[in-house]
Amino acid sequence: MDEPRNDLTGLLAAHREGDREAFGRLLPLVYRDLQRLAKRQLGIRRPGQTLDTTSLVHEAYMKLVDSDQTAWQDRGHFFAVASIAMRQIVIDYARQSQALKRGGERPVQGLDGVEIAIDEQADTLLAIDAALERLGQIDERLPRVVECRFFTGLSEEETAEALGVSTRTVERDWKRARAWLKHELAPGRADES
Repeated sequence: MDEPRNDLTGLLAAHREGDREAFGRLLPLVYRDLQRLAKRQLGIRRPGQTLDTTSLVHEAYMKLVDSDQTAWQDRGHFFAVASIAMRQIVIDYARQSQALKRGGERPVQGLDGVEIAIDEQADTLLAIDAALERLGQIDERLPRVVECRFFTGLSEEETAEALGVSTRTVERDWKRARAWLKHELAPGRADES
């Protein structure tokens, strides 16, 4: 397990130093982890036909490939950025689903059987996204914890590694973020805003 970890860190360093091909060699090392994260993230949702884990992994990887400005520091940093990419993709699908509700046909994507019914949860996902934007104005790390824990399904230990903080800090931040979101997303609260 340490060898792939070291290879990943080495490839990220090579990419940071300008080796354009290093990022392409990452895929075999990170694909299983990204697939596992996507399955965890999508597995907490009801089955549907809008987005499956393979599509989510591929779209997240393409976002990561396209982000030339990112100077990957290590494995944790890579997966933290991957969790942000996955969140953005899920939210984009939710927005598309809402737009399609108003007319138009919904394209069906399904490659490996684990799917998310974004159209059924678009309002909730968009409300969570808006709340996370507000939460980021209070404390910029809290939305990152939610992205890692909720949108990507990382454990507290994996989240701590991804964010470069202690597990205890993640535990406190996760508790604080959930309490804040529960308050912000409470029924009737949207009417107050």
